[in-house]
Amino acid sequence: MSSISGVAGVTKSSADIGGDYMTLLVTQLQNQNPLEPMSSDEMTNQLTQLSQLQHLENMNATFTEALRTAQVTQAAGIIDKQVAYMPADSDELASGRVDGVAMIDGKVMVSVGDQGIGLDRILSIAK
Repeated sequence: MSSISGVAGVTKSSADIGGDYMTLLVTQLQNQNPLEPMSSDEMTNQLTQLSQLQHLENMNATFTEALRTAQVTQAAGIIDKQVAYMPADSDELASGRVDGVAMIDGKVMVSVGDQGIGLDRILSIAK
C-alpha cells in the first residue's frame, strides 16, 4: 500500500497524488478477495481522502509561504536598527546594527556585520 508523508517541506503535485491513487487502486484490485470485491463506496471514500490530503498539503505550502513573507517583512523593518542577539557559535550576548536581509536555506536571516543571524536569535531591537 502506498503512503503519503505529511513531513514539513515535502509536498506532492496533483500528478504524483493521482499516480499514488492509481497504484493504490491497482494494488487493491489485484489483492482483493474475488468473492467480496471492494465496493464503489469504499473506492470513493479513498479517493475523497486522497483529495482532502492534497488540499491540506496545498494549504500547508500556502501557510509556509505566508509565514516566510511575514518574516522577510519583519526582518526588513529592522534594517539600520541596533539588535542584541545570541550568536550561534557563542553563549555570550552580542549586538550590532542590522545591515541587510537574506534567505539562506529557506530561513530568513539578518546580517549584522559579517554574521548571519536568524530572527529567532534576536533578543532586543533598539533605534
